[in-house]
Amino acid sequence: MSNTDFVLAVEGLTVSFDGFKAIDDLNLYIDKGELRVIIGPNGAGKTTLLDLICGKTRSSSGSIKFKNQEMSKLAEHRIVRKGIGRKFQTPSIYENLSVFKNLEVSFPRGRSVFGALAFRCTDEIRERVGAVALEIGLSEQLHTEAGLLSHGQKQWLEIGMLLMQDPELLMLDEPIAGMSVRERELTAELLQRISQNRSVIVIEHDMEFVKRIAHKVTVMHQGKVLAEGPMEQVQSDPKVIDVYLGH
Repeated sequence: MSNTDFVLAVEGLTVSFDGFKAIDDLNLYIDKGELRVIIGPNGAGKTTLLDLICGKTRSSSGSIKFKNQEMSKLAEHRIVRKGIGRKFQTPSIYENLSVFKNLEVSFPRGRSVFGALAFRCTDEIRERVGAVALEIGLSEQLHTEAGLLSHGQKQWLEIGMLLMQDPELLMLDEPIAGMSVRERELTAELLQRISQNRSVIVIEHDMEFVKRIAHKVTVMHQGKVLAEGPMEQVQSDPKVIDVYLGH
């Protein structure tokens, strides 16, 4: 596979904080339409890796190519515009606005101030809101105030707010934390739906959930990739068992 075939190619990525290498010469390749799950013990560098990809943190060295374009020097908002969306652990929704409004305000605006001022809720946006609401399972809640949603629904709304921008790569940090069993099931289905036409990277601890959703699993340890492959293969890898169970 040539470099050009990957939606994301991370090579030789390193970042040091006070001499400690949080990410250490890491390589990661994500295919189009792939749902990749990154697992690993606390402090393995999982969240830092997402921070580097979305431009929140700057690498000391290495390269991050998205659709063959170097991203590692770009500002965060430029990276978003290129088509990378990122959901953090705590949802950032507008609690006092309806689900519809939350989705509507997430639609990518014209770049100019005047574009934003002259902005109206057009048919195109209504259509997009409808399609995204369906995808995240909130069609019935469009007129509900976001603050009244369940914990799981708030997480889905936030994923929807990212989907409004139609990213080609979506990154989610522990999306099922605090969810009920039913919400977890619905989230698994949601992630499978949205990865049909985009790439998704998920950081997750819950192994049952990982098994359900992952096309491929990357195990990180001490800022490096320890193992990679299908869940069955990774689970039976002695190195991985060692790291998770310790001595």
